[in-house]
Amino acid sequence: MLSVGLWAAKFLLIIVMFIVIRSIGRRVINRMFDKAASHRKMSTGRIITLQKLVVNLFSYVLIFVFAGILFKQFGLEIGTLIAGAGVVGLAIGFGAQGLVSDVVTGFFILLEKQMEVGDYVTIGGVDGIVEEVGLRTTHIRAFDGTLSYMPNREISTIANHSRGNMRALVDISIAYEENIDKAIVVLQEACDKVKEKMPSIMEGPNVLGVQTLGSSDVVIRVISKTINGEQWAVERELRKAMKEALDANGIEIPYPHQVNVEKGA
Repeated sequence: MLSVGLWAAKFLLIIVMFIVIRSIGRRVINRMFDKAASHRKMSTGRIITLQKLVVNLFSYVLIFVFAGILFKQFGLEIGTLIAGAGVVGLAIGFGAQGLVSDVVTGFFILLEKQMEVGDYVTIGGVDGIVEEVGLRTTHIRAFDGTLSYMPNREISTIANHSRGNMRALVDISIAYEENIDKAIVVLQEACDKVKEKMPSIMEGPNVLGVQTLGSSDVVIRVISKTINGEQWAVERELRKAMKEALDANGIEIPYPHQVNVEKGA
């Protein structure tokens, strides 16, 4: 009875030590990266990415160490367990290939700075903001709030939309009966007014001209370069301004018309 109580006390002490050391370790790591952020030697996204990765790595190592301590409390040696695992150990080895692939892929993603926390990316058909690049998985938050956990080994192509200036592109239609040259002048004037009040526009907006000839409309394309992440706001403002400009100048924007024909008795 005494030995059981002693073992239980040791087990409880190990658990408490694990919680305390994990808490202290995370605080130390967070403080180190906070100092690095204050010196601004790296971008904020890069610092947050590495911070979460180091915390993740620290947790895995800590769990492994304390698992070994618990095994010793049972009188078992990790080396003996591994050596005597036999077929089970071989099966685990094959299963761990995926884990190794995750870690190696995640390492090269970080080394080559393919993406960082806060970047807007497209991976495997998933669009969203990177919340974490871990040892095993990458977390992506979609714009509707969905959080996707993607194993690093499944990441073959990364489309990073957060590097450099972005393009704002707007297509607007006018009726075939309208004067195209007049419409282009009106649209360019509207674009110039938008540029004056939106400092996020780096270049343009410029009316390129006729893009396509539709079945019932002439499509005119407008393009601009913006600060990263501001392209959607610029596109919305351009659509609003161009619609108002066309209306003010009596230029028709084609829309479906319904004609009712009444047949005489």
